[in-house]
Formats: sequence, structure tokens, C-alpha cells
Amino acid sequence: MLLALPVKLSPIIALVVILLVVIIKNIRVVPQAYAYIVERLGTYKATWGVGLHTKVPFIDTVAEKISLKEKVADFPPQAVITKDNVTMQIDTVIFYQVVDPKLYTYGIENPIDAIENLSATTLRNIIGDLELDDTLTSRDHINTQMRLILDEATDAWGIKVNRVELKNIIPPTEIQDAMERQMKAERVKREKILLAEGEKESKILVAEGEREAEILRADAKKQKDILEAEGRAQAILSVQEATAKGLKMIKDVQPDDGLISLQALDTMKIVADGKATKIIIPSELQSLAGLAVSMKEILADSEIHGEENSPTSPQRPERSRPGSQGENPTRSL
Repeated sequence: MLLALPVKLSPIIALVVILLVVIIKNIRVVPQAYAYIVERLGTYKATWGVGLHTKVPFIDTVAEKISLKEKVADFPPQAVITKDNVTMQIDTVIFYQVVDPKLYTYGIENPIDAIENLSATTLRNIIGDLELDDTLTSRDHINTQMRLILDEATDAWGIKVNRVELKNIIPPTEIQDAMERQMKAERVKREKILLAEGEKESKILVAEGEREAEILRADAKKQKDILEAEGRAQAILSVQEATAKGLKMIKDVQPDDGLISLQALDTMKIVADGKATKIIIPSELQSLAGLAVSMKEILADSEIHGEENSPTSPQRPERSRPGSQGENPTRSL
């Protein structure tokens, strides 16, 4: 009896174990940033969010496990033609996110391929309205236009396009060579302009410096002339003041004719200091000179007579005096 009991209970235990395994397998935990699409007998039933969920065994199935994180799709370069008929290669990068798991699952087959093809056609339409130069300088405009168009088109697929970026714009080789030559020419032009402006500013500064120097020299010469004129005027004024003081002193002394005559003789001595070839003597000085000669002769005669009167002196013939014959005692010099 004791051995028969375990044999009868073993199928029940096995059944219980099988039921526990089935129940455990039908309990699911949805992690963060994920969504599960659940189908019942092949028909959409529900979308499971984050948390613990259970499904009916053998009836409900998890059809898709969808990540709700933002994703990046890097598409290969696409051939596009600009408005001025330049063919170039442009590759794009799209940042998108699934916002409706149901539409993402049942809306379109291979949504990434659909986004790639849609981005290629949208890019061709936008670039076709732009010229080459505008294409190279209008990245933000192109990115914005593509994002708006792709976001509107992918709403039906449960996808939101957050951002579109043009990664590389590759023009043809000849266009690149022409652009490089143009850039080089532009650089050379800027260099020449900068050199010319620098030389111009240098010449202007030199001219301004010379002008200021000329102004300073003119001011200095002006000040010098003013000071010299003031000095000469001061010297003349000093001489005139000294002359006036001398005349005033002479007037105060009240000199007689003899003193004036002696001063005139001293003046004539200075004038006739061996440097003049012709001297004009005033008549007053001529009379004064004749008087001086007469006085000299009188003194000489007195000495001669004194010698004659002396007993030891020899007899000399008597000289005639100038006054005895009525001669003028004054002589010309």
C-alpha cells in the first residue's frame, strides 16, 4: 500500500509541474523603453507597456518587441542634381523614434527602407530647386525642410523624425578643383587687399607724421622769431634807455666847451685808428687843432730863448715868429 501511493501521485505532481511551467512562461515583464505587441489567434489584442503582464497560454502570443528609444539611421550617399545641372553625392543621417508601436508594427513593411527611399526622393526635390552655391551654404534650410516632410510622412507609420542632418556633400572632381581655384583666388585677392590697405594706412600715418612735424617746426620757428624780435626790441630799448640816461647825466653835469672839445678829440682818435683812408674833420676841431699847434710852438720858442739867454749856450740865429709876419697860427692837419 505504501509503495502504491507514490505511483498514483506521480502523474498529479507531473501535471502540477507542467501547469506551473506554463503559467510562468505566460508571465512577462516588459522592461523600460520597450513595448510588446500581443496578438490573440493572429489578431492584434493589446500593446503591453512597462511592467508585469500575463497572457493566455496557447492563445495569446507576443508578436513584436519594439524599442521606444531614439534611433539613428545612416543612409549611403544619394545622387542628386542641382538647379544648375551639377550632379553631386549627398548622404543623410536621420534620428527617429517609435511613438506608436501598433502603427509601427502594422503600418508598413520594413519602415527603415521606406524612410531611406523617402529621404532620397525628398532630398532630390529640395536640391533640384537650389543652385550649387546655395546647396553648399543652405544646410540648415535643407535639414529643416527634410525633417518636416519626413515627419509628416512617417506619422502613419508610428514614427517621429526628430532630426535630419546632411553629413557629406560631395560635388564632382572638376567642381572641387574649380572651387579650390576659386578659393585660392579669393585668398590671394584678400591678401592683396589687406596689403594695399596696410600700405595705404602706412602712407597716411607717415604723411600725418610729416605734417605734424612740419607744424611743430613752423611753431618752433615762429616762437624763435618772436623771441628774437622781442630780444632785439629789448636790446634796442635798453640801448635807448642807456643813451637817454647818459644824455641826462651829461645835461645834469653841464660840461663846458673845453670838455666837449676833448671828447671830440678822443672820438677823432678812435675814428682815425689806422683803418680809415679818408677823414672829414669838422671846422670846430680844425680850430682846436690849430690852437694846439700854436701852443706847442710857443712852448718850443720859450725853451729856445731860455737857452740863448744862458751864458753857456751858443748864439743861434733868431727865428722869425709866425705871428710877426701876420701868419695864421692854425695849421691844417
